[in-house]
Order: sequence, then C-alpha cells, then structure tokens
Amino acid sequence: MSVRFPVFDGHNDFLLRLLRDPERREEIWLKGENKGHLDLPRMTSGGFAGGFFAIYVPSEGDFGDIDAIMDNPPFAIDLPEPEPLDRAQGVALAMAGHLLWMERASDGAFRICRSAAEIRECLSRGVIAAIMHIEGAEAIGSDLDALHAFHAMGLRSIGPVWSRPTVFGHGVPFAFPSSPDTGDGLTAAGKDLVRLCNELRILVDLSHLNEKGFDDVAALSDAPLVATHSNAHAITPSSRNLTDRQLAVIRESGGMVGLNFATSFLRPDGRRGNDTSFEPILRHLDHLIEHLGEDHVGFGSDFDGATVPGDLGDVAGLPALTAALQTHGYDDALLLKLSHLNWLSVLDRTL
Repeated sequence: MSVRFPVFDGHNDFLLRLLRDPERREEIWLKGENKGHLDLPRMTSGGFAGGFFAIYVPSEGDFGDIDAIMDNPPFAIDLPEPEPLDRAQGVALAMAGHLLWMERASDGAFRICRSAAEIRECLSRGVIAAIMHIEGAEAIGSDLDALHAFHAMGLRSIGPVWSRPTVFGHGVPFAFPSSPDTGDGLTAAGKDLVRLCNELRILVDLSHLNEKGFDDVAALSDAPLVATHSNAHAITPSSRNLTDRQLAVIRESGGMVGLNFATSFLRPDGRRGNDTSFEPILRHLDHLIEHLGEDHVGFGSDFDGATVPGDLGDVAGLPALTAALQTHGYDDALLLKLSHLNWLSVLDRTL
C-alpha cells in the first residue's frame, strides 16, 4: 500500500464478526460488504498496515440493552460470570482458526507476524501484518499449558482479563464515572501467567485490568508496559481509562498506550453515541503525548468492537483522521510515530 502514514493498530475485534457468521467469511473478509469497520478491501484503501487481531470469547446470556445504558451516563454495568475453560478454549480455537484462514485466503495480502522484523517486512511489501492477541485469558487454564499451544500458533499478545473476572485476575466494570480502582489484583495464577509471558516474550496487555492488577503486572514484568486500547482518565473518567499515575508508570517502563476510538472512552460525558467529531481524539492524544512522551503513543482503534466517531466511520476514514491531526499541528515525524513507528519500537523490545 502506497500511503504516507500506514497505520499499525493496537486492537480490533474483526474475528468476532467471523465467529458470528462463519459460513459467509469469504464475503465478509475478501469482498467486503461495507458493514462493520474492517475488511480486506477497506483496510487496503484506508492505509491500514496491520494490527492486533483479538481472540475474544463473548459471554452467553441476555445482559439487557447495553447500548442504551452506555448512552445515558451515569451507569455501572454488572460484569458477566467467568467463562468455563472448556467453552472458552473451543471458541478461542475457532477464532484462531479464522485468523489462520484469513492469512491463507488472502493470496499473500495478509500475514500473521511473530516479530517486529516480520511486521517491517510486511510494511515494505504492502502486506497487512497481524499480531494474534487474546483478550481475556479464559482459554488458558491455570496450569498454563494452553499458552504454549497458542504461542506455537502465533500468539504474541494477551490480556489476562477482559472486563469479567478470570482465574488470573479482575477486570474493570463498564462504569462511568468510575475510578479503575475497582477490586483485587492478580491471583497467584495471574502472576504465574505474567512470568511465563515474559519468558516466552508475549506482550501482556493492561487494557481492561483494574488498577491493582495493573500495579501487580508493573511490579512483576520485565517488559515494557503496554495498554493496547485505552485512553486518559483525566479527560474521560471511565473505569476503562488510565489515570495520570498509571501513565507515568507506563512511561517509566518504556511502554506505550494505543488510543481507543470508542466514543464512550473518548467523550468527556461518557456517552456512546457516534455523533462525535475528531475533537475528543485530539484532546486525548494531546494528553497522552504530554504524559507519556511522543515515543509512547499509538492507535488502538477497537474497530468492530465499539462505536467510533461518526467523522471516522470505519477503517477507510483513517486518512481523514491523519488530515485532522495535521490540521491540529502534528508534523510528519510525529504522525509516523503515532501511525506505526512507536508500535514497532515497543514490539522490538517486547517480542
């Protein structure tokens, strides 16, 4: 892809779309339907160079009209129960299979990468680069044996929790306004998971962890601290966002934060509606750069997993976002860092 600022992105939920409609995956992935946020044609047209593709096990059951609740703050949504290991492993394996199929079906246009060097090679050739990521480690039992199996399949990033609890720790609820200090930290199994991830050079994602869990990872890990898709709590006081103290800890570790495009984590009022401009993205980026430094911020879109600003729309809107950042005063050197160089740097130091 011949674009000035190819975007490597910290998080998307495209695999969830394939999980929900596997019989139509060729049409969804290869042809594109102009639905959702991602597909191969729109990635190419939008300058999407690649990113973290999340394996996420959705909860079963009826949890009410979450969209309506999150569009009318204040709110505090009860977390689902933990997912049983057998179900979680089956779903996670199916999603890993979809990602492997995407690579095979793309005829060389898409590749699962296991190192920053492989991502750089993809960038040089115009190939979309994917990192296999697990969002919420329910598919990894407390004996951690499954982590070796997923690592062999290509796993290079994992979040110990999505927002519901796991055997490894506790996530933040979806709540606004709320501090991220919402419960206990990592369990003994969670601490073992962090140590093994360090040994295998798997990135440990801090997004969705509560504050005590964040601090436990910071105390244990020998790798840069990374939140793949989180924003600034000082601007939007959502439980999912990072306090200035947490940002300082990430900066001290040489880590980074991927800015989440979800409107409920961007807007100061916490609402989920897509009648949102680029302005809150600019405010969060300014804050993150101020507190982390320009070498430690990137994008973590949450495409296909969240409501994003209407001015962005979907992945094809990335050039419009770049133009807004230029108008805001970001120069080419900073845009290159935000778009992909910072991700490559932290992955060099992690993987």
